Amino acid sequence: MLLDETYKNIVVAIDGSQASLRAFKKALMVCKRNNANLVIAHVVDTKTISTAETYDQTMINRSETYATQLLNDYKQQAEAAGLTNVKTHIDYGSPKVRIPKHVAKAFKADLIICGATGLNAVERFLIGSVSENIVRYAPCDVLVIRSDD
Repeated sequence: MLLDETYKNIVVAIDGSQASLRAFKKALMVCKRNNANLVIAHVVDTKTISTAETYDQTMINRSETYATQLLNDYKQQAEAAGLTNVKTHIDYGSPKVRIPKHVAKAFKADLIICGATGLNAVERFLIGSVSENIVRYAPCDVLVIRSDD
């Protein structure tokens, strides 16, 4: 991307954490400044769910309900802030893989915005953060939003 170009398709990865709320707020500002399309994406981490409740559909159903409510709330906030082209997307699998390798490509993202840390501290400790993997594998620019701490 050349310096004088603008971002047109922005994906913001959310998980319900404070870091993803900060990323969402930054995405609103960047979308307004660039008159860009916004995709608010959430990945239901099926590995974590399957580990927690093997062969039980209840956890997946609760995760889908949570994701839908979360995405709808963020979409309403984006539209209230004046954005007109806002989409939501729920995906399934590993967020660190699905966001950069599938979601970004499916929506032709030229920017992914995510929080520096998310909800899953154990996974971050053991195998690296979602944001780290997004930066590593994204086909486009990535903006990682740090917390105030």
